[in-house]
Amino acid sequence: MELNFILNGKPLTLTEVDEETTLLQLLRDRLGLTGAKRGCDTGVCGACSVLVDGRLAKSCRTPLAQVDGHEVTTIEGLRGPDGDLSALQTAFLEYGAVQCGFCTPGMVIAAEALLRRNPHPTRAEIRRGIAGNICRCTGYQQIVDAIEAAAAQRLAQEGEEDG
Repeated sequence: MELNFILNGKPLTLTEVDEETTLLQLLRDRLGLTGAKRGCDTGVCGACSVLVDGRLAKSCRTPLAQVDGHEVTTIEGLRGPDGDLSALQTAFLEYGAVQCGFCTPGMVIAAEALLRRNPHPTRAEIRRGIAGNICRCTGYQQIVDAIEAAAAQRLAQEGEEDG
């Protein structure tokens, strides 16, 4: 199988790809992008989360045929305007939403998907938006705080750009 898609903003063509390979296997084992983690392998924990055409996807359950011709964004592809950490990633650091780090990439991806759909979520909406991602360290409070702060920062930046 030949696979053509956009990965983190760059067109990619891969040949001799096994149709049985999942997106997670391709990212980690062939492309060396290890941000998406192999957790449960059943799509429950969210550690493998990526964006496909801007929507949240569990890469451990995503067949490669579903990404052919589409855009995939991994945690490695989320960057700020200068190529540094995005405001969302920075908020995770500032609010202590990063502890062991295993769930962090998937949690940030889930938060990014939420903020793209709903730029100004309530705390309840944030909790629902990350409900498919399991964290065993933080108790989620710091994560919710970080996402709320990043949403507020995006809103402020939009106001500056409009003004």
